[in-house]
Amino acid sequence: MGVPDTEDPFDRLEVLKVLGDNTRYAIYLELARSPHPLATADIARTLGLHANTVRPHLERMRELGLLEQRVDSRGGVGRPQHLYSLAADAPSLGLEPRVMPLVARMLLRVASDAGVSGDEAVDAGREQGHDAARVWRGAAPGRALLGELTRLGFDPEIADGDDCLTIGFMHCPFRDLAEANPTLVCGLHRGLVEGFVDEMGDAQVLAFRTLVDRDGCQVDIDALSPA
Repeated sequence: MGVPDTEDPFDRLEVLKVLGDNTRYAIYLELARSPHPLATADIARTLGLHANTVRPHLERMRELGLLEQRVDSRGGVGRPQHLYSLAADAPSLGLEPRVMPLVARMLLRVASDAGVSGDEAVDAGREQGHDAARVWRGAAPGRALLGELTRLGFDPEIADGDDCLTIGFMHCPFRDLAEANPTLVCGLHRGLVEGFVDEMGDAQVLAFRTLVDRDGCQVDIDALSPA
């Protein structure tokens, strides 16, 4: 059974599939980084591509709702050109303002100074995991977890075991913070995964290993297949 069709938030797997194309991803990043809307010719020139190559990629992302399109009102001779920009609620792909990592470090320091325990961090993560899983209802637990971890930037990879599904985290977007305080940060990640799997149902987390473990960072769940 597939992921349910939703408008807000986006259908996560569809977004990942659309942006999985290298050219389309490069176009999306160019628009995300631009302070103003861009024309097809602008994008093509920056990326060294032909406008006819760029145009169908823009249209595909616009159809999905990732981009907004408007006609250039400045006028000029010939065919009106369209300008593209990211939709207001489009995924940021980690291009958040630079202040966000600073805020995260300060909040981690406050939590540490306040004596927040690892168990409390796990509980907070579980709440977020429950919320995140609700947009994946109808998908197989393993498939949904892979999609959510990909969305968050963990670059997950599957290793099927005899009795469980093992998902390794090839990249940790929290690594700098986790190295500073693995108890709290890895606890948040563990809770997020546990809450997500619990909310999906029909599966449970068997083991969660972090950067302090010999085999980290990965999770074992009792779903035998991501499909």
